[in-house]
Amino acid sequence: MSGEDTGLFIAYVVIGAMAVVPIYYGSYSSLDRLKSSYKKKREHEKNAEFSDSEDEDEDESEAVTSEDAYMFPVYGSVALFSMYVVFKYLRADWINMLLSAYFAVLGVAALTQVGVRIVKGATGIKLSQYHVNVEHRSKKLLAMRFTNLHLGTLGVSAILTAVYLYSKNWIVSNMFGLAFSFSAINLIRLDSFKTGMIMLSGLFVYDIFWVFGTEVMVSVAKSFDAPIKVVFPRNLIGGGEEALRMTMLGLGDIVVPGIF
Repeated sequence: MSGEDTGLFIAYVVIGAMAVVPIYYGSYSSLDRLKSSYKKKREHEKNAEFSDSEDEDEDESEAVTSEDAYMFPVYGSVALFSMYVVFKYLRADWINMLLSAYFAVLGVAALTQVGVRIVKGATGIKLSQYHVNVEHRSKKLLAMRFTNLHLGTLGVSAILTAVYLYSKNWIVSNMFGLAFSFSAINLIRLDSFKTGMIMLSGLFVYDIFWVFGTEVMVSVAKSFDAPIKVVFPRNLIGGGEEALRMTMLGLGDIVVPGIF
């Protein structure tokens, strides 16, 4: 096996591992959320007369229905073609600057959530919580609960975000991508097997049309400078001074199987 073949094999293995990890842990985390939600619902029903009617279940996952699944390819096509038109007729650097700012905010939130889960899972640490509630005329506008651990991981996430915005480092970009994938798999669930089949079938046709039938998908992917994929260099070993050539996998190819 030549050096190039070895590098490509390693890249495929690493990419595969980066796809499996968020699917595995995101799926288990999603199950824990469902169990916790069901337990809280049962406790609420048992103690309804003593419960505060304004309490809300913050662990509720977003369920995708059959109607949503039918519209997935439509919404995706509209968004994809809109991005294609924007990149074609406007300056790509300005568009990517706006997108970088948007994904920076999302990235800080996603990395903070994942960082807290990793630390808690590894150490089993339990800390006292701070509660912040904002109300206006007896209407709750904001409710937050956090610990010192959240503040610490928030600081680290902000530093990593600054590093990414400055350098576009592919390793930090992968960290964002994995955090986005985990968060999406953790939050989104299907309401039935039928919904999953509808969604996969629709996205199958969507991919065939936009990837092989037009230049739209490839053009947007090349112009879109944001952590929407995981990458690994195929020439990391034996590449010498040659620029890194990346093997990549889109986050959609991780999230969609994960929520199914």
